[in-house]
Amino acid sequence: MGKTSKDKRDIYYRLAKEEGWRARSAFKLLQINEEFKIFNGVLRAVDLCAAPGSWSQVLARKLRENTDNSSDVKIVAVDLQAMAALPGVKQIQGDITKLSTAEEIIKEFEGQKADLVVCDGAPDVTGLHDIDEYIQSQLLLAALNITTHVLKLEGTFVAKIFRGKDVTLLYSQLKQFFEFVTVTKPRSSRNSSIEAFVVCQNYKPPQGYKPTMANPLLDNQHCVFNEFDGPNRIIVPFNICGDLSAYDSDTSYSLQLDGLGQYEHKEPVQEPIDPPYKEMLDKTKHMQIKDSK
Repeated sequence: MGKTSKDKRDIYYRLAKEEGWRARSAFKLLQINEEFKIFNGVLRAVDLCAAPGSWSQVLARKLRENTDNSSDVKIVAVDLQAMAALPGVKQIQGDITKLSTAEEIIKEFEGQKADLVVCDGAPDVTGLHDIDEYIQSQLLLAALNITTHVLKLEGTFVAKIFRGKDVTLLYSQLKQFFEFVTVTKPRSSRNSSIEAFVVCQNYKPPQGYKPTMANPLLDNQHCVFNEFDGPNRIIVPFNICGDLSAYDSDTSYSLQLDGLGQYEHKEPVQEPIDPPYKEMLDKTKHMQIKDSK
């Protein structure tokens, strides 16, 4: 009998503790490397959305195998939250959507670019898959945005993704920047989870592309989109509105709402002038009259 998702998760929790990893997610990065060899030749790496630090741990251990001089290895971990210190890892408590964060990363690399950027970040899930997938895709694009500032040409980018109906759209967007893009699911990822990872190799941005921290979710006071030119014009402004307290347009609700008075039918403010169903209603009424006779 195969292992259930809970059995698999419990096993990796136990292994993580025994091997000294801060979280079982360390095995996901290790297994991605087994398949794609993303650590080969890497000396400079960035871990975005790093807390609690298990992926930074993996980088710190594995990248030292690429050189005899451990001081050549530089790892920068970025997160909005503070996390416990790790030997050999420089921490930046910052926002990955800010240009200042990208500049600070490059400063830590003494003006050089990273060989590898990884991101295991995920939003607090709501349980509503459409919303969770959208928010995760926006987080991935934010990670890609800062990656275009700090990743060297022919570098590698690895990030979490939620598999859904729009995964091909994300794939096509990533293919604009990387020669090879693969969606993979490590064995340590729960079978029941929609979680997967994109492994993007050989970074080659479009000719003339200029890295920018413009965020499609910002209003026009903070971001002037009509100033984009060349390949940057493919960035399309998008605005989301409403929140989780609003009614779901795909759900049926009782007309008798809590806290309100008795429901009273009201005619439409403006009835249709010539609805296409009028003829059918007339025929139905005629049939009812005929049957009653």
